[in-house]
Amino acid sequence: MDKTQQGHVNYDINEGVATIEFFHPSHNSLPSNLLSQLSQAIDQAGKEENVKVIIIKSDGDRTFCAGASFDELIKIDNEIDGKTFFMGFANVINAIRRCPKVVVGRVQGKAVGGGVGLASAFDYCMASKYASVKLSELAVGIGPFVIGPAVQRKMGVSAFSKLALNATEWQTAEWAKSNGLFHEVFDTTEQLDVYITHFCETLKNMNPDALILLKRIFWEDTGHWDSLLESRAEISGQLILSQFAKETIKGLLK
Repeated sequence: MDKTQQGHVNYDINEGVATIEFFHPSHNSLPSNLLSQLSQAIDQAGKEENVKVIIIKSDGDRTFCAGASFDELIKIDNEIDGKTFFMGFANVINAIRRCPKVVVGRVQGKAVGGGVGLASAFDYCMASKYASVKLSELAVGIGPFVIGPAVQRKMGVSAFSKLALNATEWQTAEWAKSNGLFHEVFDTTEQLDVYITHFCETLKNMNPDALILLKRIFWEDTGHWDSLLESRAEISGQLILSQFAKETIKGLLK
């Protein structure tokens, strides 16, 4: 099977908590079909009256998310398709932003590129100590343009610039916590899961109207992100066609 068609997104509701789980055999990378399923699942959970809180996680106990699918990126041969691919990440971020429910993220392992963008969009993000982070986009000839607003909003310009420019080095989970990306970091995934369960059980019993209003406050001044992230997707869609990007990604796939 074509790697860009592999993977899945599972959606489950259990006693007021919706869990959205994604998986791809290539280190939980995200091709277009999974990005589309993710944004649809977030939209659906936001509309369910019996859902009080949402958890987004990936399957497996290693990499949380390797970001964009290189197998799909290498096939892009025009700006329209390039923009369309990167709009997948824009749509997921905007789905979380627009969702009236609090979205909690579980980051059990390394997060690269778009995986860091996802973590930045979560309203509350918890990780294991193995959740190192890296924005590798510049190293492959593009840049973290689409996810940049989410990362900068969560971590500030200084931390964002460090990640964006230091594109080949990992930063630790503790560094990510100290710079606002993670709210909690645990020694083991078992501890991570126990606390997420406790946190969401507590949160779902809070006043739902208060939670909705808090969510709006968290995302104040981001109403222009539909157009902003679309313009950023255009930039990435152009850069992915560069000889630098094509040759670099081809080398990495080998």
